[in-house]
Amino acid sequence: MTADTPRPLLTAVLATPETGSAGAFIVMDLLASVGQLWETLHGEEPKPRFLPRLLSVDGKPYRDFHGVLIQPHGALADYPQPDIIIIPEVTIGPWQPLPASSSDSYDWIRSAYAGGALVASLCSGSMLLSATGLLDGEEATSHWGYCDAIQSQHPNVRIRKERVLVPAGEGHRLITTGGFSSWHDLLLYLIGRIVGREEARRIAKLFLLDWHSEGQLPFAALTVGRRHEDKLVTAAQVWAADNYADANPVAAMAGQSGLTERSLLRRFKTATGQSPMEYIQTMRIEEAKQWLETSDKPLDDIAAEVGYTEPSAFRHLFRRLVGVTPSAYRRRYLGASG
Repeated sequence: MTADTPRPLLTAVLATPETGSAGAFIVMDLLASVGQLWETLHGEEPKPRFLPRLLSVDGKPYRDFHGVLIQPHGALADYPQPDIIIIPEVTIGPWQPLPASSSDSYDWIRSAYAGGALVASLCSGSMLLSATGLLDGEEATSHWGYCDAIQSQHPNVRIRKERVLVPAGEGHRLITTGGFSSWHDLLLYLIGRIVGREEARRIAKLFLLDWHSEGQLPFAALTVGRRHEDKLVTAAQVWAADNYADANPVAAMAGQSGLTERSLLRRFKTATGQSPMEYIQTMRIEEAKQWLETSDKPLDDIAAEVGYTEPSAFRHLFRRLVGVTPSAYRRRYLGASG
């Protein structure tokens, strides 16, 4: 390495027994290739730009989700000021509490960020980053199945469920990403931002990577359940599952529950985070997605099937909730159904 070559950036990949090893090692493998793999293939001198290190709280070996023994490079205390911290996905449910051991990393993350580190989370790793408090008052995203739980547990975080990648904070040094494969977007973004667009293009070519330019809404299930204990609301949800195409579903739900529409709206919103009409709309669009994925039924017929007499209203709502038109959504899944 010559004197004018920038030193590789120390990139700490946070590891716990709940960390998904796939995400952790993909991040390390790809970042280690920056400045090396393209050069090796073209007979040029390698100039590594990132130095990935897998770190855990104590640096001791641990068994991952699959029981595989993982040996970190060291403990968090061995690397008090990395240039970059990446928090991979965590393999727990969205409404489960983070393991108590996770809190041992919070001060280290906050201290490194205060010292100038860039901190990024991958997929459900946003749960851990949110728990540090660094995202309070900021926009963020996560895997679509975790967004509601994060918003509920950390109401000061402004969740952008539709986004695949959200830079935030001072100097955009806080970055959150959507579903697991958004590691494409995170790493290409980091490489382009830190090393340059040409290097990002090289890595994309080498690894056959692409951006999720339409966001993650086309991949999201709209009716991810939110836990609650309101039995009347649960009964209304059960009724809605079979009657979402009803011409006046909210009035019917209120009648089934014995509540006024106003009381139902208040209790439903408190329990689910949605109004009754929003809930019905998501069920209708989710059902429409199933028709689009599995049949060649005309769009206007699908609209009528799920409760919309005006096809244009159906198309407008579909685009707003899913991020693409019904026709574009159907094309996306044609190959998968063949």
